[in-house]
Amino acid sequence: MERRGIESDDFVIKQIRGDKIIWVIFYLLALASAVMVYSASGSLAFKAGTTNIPFLIKQLKYLGIGFVALYICYKIPVGYYRLVAVPALLGSILLSLVMLGSGGSINNAVRWMSIGSTTFQPTEITKLAIVMYLARMIEIGNLESFKNYTIRILIPVGITCVLMLVSSASTALFIALISFCMLVVGGVKWSHLWKSAGIAAIGIVLIFIVHLSTGAFSRLDTATNRIARFFQSETTVAEMTEEERQEEEDKTFQENMAKIAISSVGIKGKGPGKSTQRYVLPHAYSDYIYTIIIEEYGFFGGVVVLMLYMWLFYRCIVLVRGCTKVFTGLVVGGYGLVITSQAMLHILVNVGILPVTGHTLPLISSGGTSIVMVCCMFGIILSISRTIDSIKAKTN
Repeated sequence: MERRGIESDDFVIKQIRGDKIIWVIFYLLALASAVMVYSASGSLAFKAGTTNIPFLIKQLKYLGIGFVALYICYKIPVGYYRLVAVPALLGSILLSLVMLGSGGSINNAVRWMSIGSTTFQPTEITKLAIVMYLARMIEIGNLESFKNYTIRILIPVGITCVLMLVSSASTALFIALISFCMLVVGGVKWSHLWKSAGIAAIGIVLIFIVHLSTGAFSRLDTATNRIARFFQSETTVAEMTEEERQEEEDKTFQENMAKIAISSVGIKGKGPGKSTQRYVLPHAYSDYIYTIIIEEYGFFGGVVVLMLYMWLFYRCIVLVRGCTKVFTGLVVGGYGLVITSQAMLHILVNVGILPVTGHTLPLISSGGTSIVMVCCMFGIILSISRTIDSIKAKTN
């Protein structure tokens, strides 16, 4: 009986290959997600007149779906990702176009699509697709002429960013910066990149003109107002009337509550489940979940979460060095950069270093589409890692 148990354990271990550290990081982040969403959903539970349990069960459901997605992506041979790279981006662009016409909105931002009773965010799918597409185009090459570069890179990325701009200015900028980093690492000519920057600058001016005439890009107003408030001096606030000051405080309510939560704790924090700001912050379970982590687990807990993402990025760099193909190297590096960069944006906003962007903490914040797409990224990274291990095993 004992021997059967050992053989069963060996079978499970053999089925799970790839970078073991990335597997561990994934499970730790998933565990943190369940714990923190349960704790941070206090305000939702209060408004709904229930306990935190239903929100925990909902998050566990998303994590379960995410794990299935991860395992499917992990088992798919790497070659298939080359085949779906172009259709994936075209599909995400089509979904974004459909979303503009029939999507749901939150705070004047069109972000959601519904199929029956299921809702999802096409913007999260776009993050997955753009990395795979750029990796494939760079691997194919033939980007020496600016004409080919424009057709294969500049136009698709430009269309994607403009569509993202309708729902979220920060997401559009995020995708543009990730694309730029991949193009630099992929060895695209700097002359092409400088020309792209010039075209992008002209495009931004035209977008502002269109917005001022038609109001088509309402998220630009949101973004510029957030930046203006972030850099607003105390002198400016002092010169406001009482009504203006109160209105300004209402707009910066989340940022102020986050600062109070972080400044009220030390190394250890208040303890698990003892956050007080979770009842005050409107989005404690998503946009400000890192604030709750620090409030409950202190500076130590915040550093541990930060180091998990940095550790993931380091392991992705190690994997990139082991890749023998351009596509696999860029995909691993691209997804590692997407997850880590989004985590850094979330953290920097929560600690008051950057203006509000609305980015969630990957795999930890409450969510459906974002969790599933991040799990897919983990799965693809682990699939490539498994392939590298198989190649090494055959050569040894």
